[in-house]
Formats: sequence, C-alpha cells, structure tokens
Amino acid sequence: MASPDKVEAVADIKERFQNSNAAVVTAYTGLSVAQLKDLRRSLGENAQYRVAKNTLTKIAANEAGVTELDEFFIGSTAVAFVTGDPVEAAKSLRDFAKNNPQLVIKGGVLEGKALSADDIKKLADLESREVLLAKLAGGMKASMAKAAATFQAPLSKLVRTADALRAKQEEQGGAGTPAPAEAE
Repeated sequence: MASPDKVEAVADIKERFQNSNAAVVTAYTGLSVAQLKDLRRSLGENAQYRVAKNTLTKIAANEAGVTELDEFFIGSTAVAFVTGDPVEAAKSLRDFAKNNPQLVIKGGVLEGKALSADDIKKLADLESREVLLAKLAGGMKASMAKAAATFQAPLSKLVRTADALRAKQEEQGGAGTPAPAEAE
C-alpha cells in the first residue's frame, strides 16, 4: 500500500504535467543547493524546477498521459515544468548548463511531442515568442502596405489620365468629347 505522502506527491507531479505546456528532464548530480536555487531563480516565473523521485515522477507522468519521458527517469532527476514561453525556459536551462556542466539536459516534451536534448538546445536558439510575433506583425504590416499601394495604383493612374484629358481639352478650347467623370 502506498503511503499518503507518496500518493500526494504523485498527484502534485501529475497536476504539474497536466498544467504545463512543456517539461524538461535534467540530471543535476553535483549541483549544490545554492546552484539549484540560482537555477530556479534563472527560470523565473516561466517554469518551476522540481527534484523528484524517478518512480513517483514516472507514475505521475504516465497518469497524466506523458509516456514519452519514461527513458529519462534514471539517476538523479529533476523536471522543469514550463508554464510560460518554452523558448525562454530552454534558454535559461541551456545557459545555466553552460556555466554549470553538472546540469545535464536529458530530454523533454513540448505540447505532447517528445524532445531530445538536441531538440531542446535548438529550441533555446529560437528567438522569444514576443520577438517572433513582432517580426510577424511587421511582415504583415509591410505586406498590407504593399497591397494598399497596389490597389491604389490603378486609381491614381485613372485620375492622372482624366487630368491629362481635361488639360488637353482645355488647350483645344473645350471642343470634342466630354471629359470622363472624376473618380471619387
């Protein structure tokens, strides 16, 4: 029979898996308590870093429907549960691991898809969500400006043609065909 503490721990970890859009599994052997505190601080509000027993974490992940991580629950294991921007969390973990080689990124899951350690490093190389959205908005604004100019071009050509015909008519003393109606 499982102890109430273990049942509670599994329920807590399961809830974290369900409420996270990503989870990154790491090995932390050799990191001091102070270094783990620094890592948690570097993740900020974006993610929660939790050291947990492999068996309990594996049970909780499976109950949450996350079976892609089973192979990573070996040795000293901690999980970064990402509730914010996964790119920012991946950058924080990568940068921390550069300065503290004891932290090893094993792999993870992003919105139900398994990620290898290399995938997480590639994710960390992406620009943040805000930067990508700003670039998308800039590109869309430029495209809309081009479209507006394209749609405006035939109208302005029509107006120039009408003005030229009117000027030509006035030079000839108003005789001939009537000028086309002005475009509104």
